[in-house]
Amino acid sequence: QGSLVFLVSGLAVLGYAAALSAQPTYQGVVRAVCGPAAGRLCELCFLVNLFMIAVALLRVVGDQLEKRELLGAEGEGSPWFVDQRFTLPALCALVIFPLSVPREIGFQKYSSILGTLAACYLTLVIVLKYHLAVGPLTRPSGGNVIPTICFGFQCHEACVAIYSSMRNQSFSHWVAISVLSMLICLLIYSLTGLYGYLTFGGDVAPDILMSYPGNDPVVIVARLLFGVSIVTIYPIVVLLGRSVVQDLCAYPKLRATLVSERHEWQSRVALTISWMAATLAIALFVPDIGKVIELIGGISAFFIFIFPGRHREGEGWEAAGPFWAVLITWGVVSVLGGTFVCGQSAALAVMGLLR
Repeated sequence: QGSLVFLVSGLAVLGYAAALSAQPTYQGVVRAVCGPAAGRLCELCFLVNLFMIAVALLRVVGDQLEKRELLGAEGEGSPWFVDQRFTLPALCALVIFPLSVPREIGFQKYSSILGTLAACYLTLVIVLKYHLAVGPLTRPSGGNVIPTICFGFQCHEACVAIYSSMRNQSFSHWVAISVLSMLICLLIYSLTGLYGYLTFGGDVAPDILMSYPGNDPVVIVARLLFGVSIVTIYPIVVLLGRSVVQDLCAYPKLRATLVSERHEWQSRVALTISWMAATLAIALFVPDIGKVIELIGGISAFFIFIFPGRHREGEGWEAAGPFWAVLITWGVVSVLGGTFVCGQSAALAVMGLLR
């Protein structure tokens, strides 16, 4: 709950900065508000983080496909068409790619409804499975949970694009949406994590659905819906990553020139295919999603704490009046806290990968 203060305040600052700078992307807001150097650093961190998130999402889908019961084939003699190396690329080509090609993020609001419902169903299954199970109560084990929290609540990368696509862009409306969204995520994540640990203790898998037997029809449905929720998230990550690549590759003068619709479409399709192919190739060989999440969570601290905490004096920010000192204090605390979280999480993740 304490992290929720930083999460919501970061969203509020980013929304306000987006309105102030009139930039449609996160990296554009940082470049306009914090300067070109910070903008370039943001683009590089943004690209690395989004790429790793995309790998993690595909890895989670791959974990669900590893359960042969999901596809009706069980045992070592399973046919080739249920192998993850076939099903995951097929899913990317037939389902994820068409959802990832559109130019604007507003298109994803319809598919995201399915993802939200799928997450609610997953939480309900985990809670009911715990209460209906017969066995001793287990205690959650401790650990470095901050990276996982950052990974789970990392909507900050997409928040500027979402704000730019809203019809009502008033600051109060944005804050209300941010608070409500974070509270819903807090409820879903807390119940899922709590009852998952109470059910399996320290033996719970990083992907909790992998801890349940694969022949349970309720769990099979949960896996299918969980896959749907991931499929709705991945295109958003592709869209954001594509915008960063376009910013990095385009010269400043070319950014202002007009390109034909055909050329823009060809460029968008080529970037989407390249992004999906690269992340898919890595996802097929990642053994442990838990270590990847730790590393991603550390990098996500940049976008949750550090960049929202930075500021540069300019037109519009002085309107805070007597609260200016409070905002500066919050910015210092946010940057220092984010630096600590980022450094600690990245170091622990790298040490874990080298073991």
